Amino acid sequence: MIQTAIAGQTHSLTERYATVRALSLALAAPLSDADATVQSMPDASPTKWHLAHTTWFFETFVLRDHVAGYALHDERWPFLFNSYYEAEGRRHARDRRGMVTRPTLNEVRAYRAHVDAALVAALPTLPAAVQDLVALGCHHEEQHQELLVTDILHLFAENPLEPAIWPAPRKVPVAMPGPIGWIEGLSGIVEIGHTGDGFAFDCEGPRHRALLSPHALADRTITNGEWAAFIADGGYREARWWLADGWNWVKTNAITAPLYWEERDGGWTRFGLDGRRAIDPAAPVTHVSFFEADAYASWAGARLPTEAEWEAAAAHHDPAGGNQMDTAGPVEPRPATGPAFFGPAFFGNVWEWTGSAYRPYPGFQAAEGAVGEYNGKFMSGQFILRGGSCATPRGHARASYRNFFYPHQRWQFTGVRLAKDL
Repeated sequence: MIQTAIAGQTHSLTERYATVRALSLALAAPLSDADATVQSMPDASPTKWHLAHTTWFFETFVLRDHVAGYALHDERWPFLFNSYYEAEGRRHARDRRGMVTRPTLNEVRAYRAHVDAALVAALPTLPAAVQDLVALGCHHEEQHQELLVTDILHLFAENPLEPAIWPAPRKVPVAMPGPIGWIEGLSGIVEIGHTGDGFAFDCEGPRHRALLSPHALADRTITNGEWAAFIADGGYREARWWLADGWNWVKTNAITAPLYWEERDGGWTRFGLDGRRAIDPAAPVTHVSFFEADAYASWAGARLPTEAEWEAAAAHHDPAGGNQMDTAGPVEPRPATGPAFFGPAFFGNVWEWTGSAYRPYPGFQAAEGAVGEYNGKFMSGQFILRGGSCATPRGHARASYRNFFYPHQRWQFTGVRLAKDL
């Protein structure tokens, strides 16, 4: 009865699983074994680890726990590829992932093939609740696909040769957008959070009411050219724009510009997946921390939006629109090519910092078991970002999606949309 009831769902899920898994391999295809092994900082993970960890997720929570007779591919590997699940026991230290030279990249690919074959064979017999775990695993892997791309970028930026992973696409010069326009947001009581239709992570609910004061949101995100003006006006040299923690971060780390920016030959350049190039003044600024975003907003006489303001404004926009990742290939925020980018588009290009702390919604409860550790235990000391980026797989984001990072972190494609009170 279960198999008959979910036959259509099983077919669709099998296709989705295969598509997601193939994209991960395609993203890693240009890399050598060394490229895929090295770890550039504790916040980043090697490509090989991402490929293996996402496989461990399916092997552990689906095959091991729900498929009778399944034998682990290698009983030693869960120690290597568990990320943060305390319920799964001891694990290799996060900041030492780059020391795992064995298994090789090809052995990890073989691990993926082993698990894929077992899972696809078992999928038609799995009850709906376990198929939901497979769906969660697909969304989990899409998160790691974005991390895989940004971690490669950070790694290659540490290489003095500054190698390009993908060739740069031919670019047509784009004029700077006009001054920011302001869109009046909803005010009064609104509802935010996932509606219950389709997939969502646990932290996106429960849906609840929020009170919004009169406000307006910028009709686009801040550009590289506008950020260069902030720098030229002493933005990184004047404490008055910065939160105390942010100013301490600037001084301690000698921060003078967004991550990957350098002054060369009298102008600003940036390092990207296509190598080092002059910044495009019309493109959205990216790789800025919450501290930088908040300081820029203060300098501009504005503020960052709250996540409730952002979601209320984005709720009726297409989450699959904008510049997002469709295939393995060049990944970069794009400048305006028409009103779809610098009109009130809320998805793609860059994750947008909000002024909201990552905390549970009213009534939130973590799920039972190890998967309950997925989001809830990280609801401390981090800030919410919304909207997805050029490295977010298309179809992964939605208006209720809550991304979160610590305020100093900026190796993701993070940018700035301003807000102001009315």
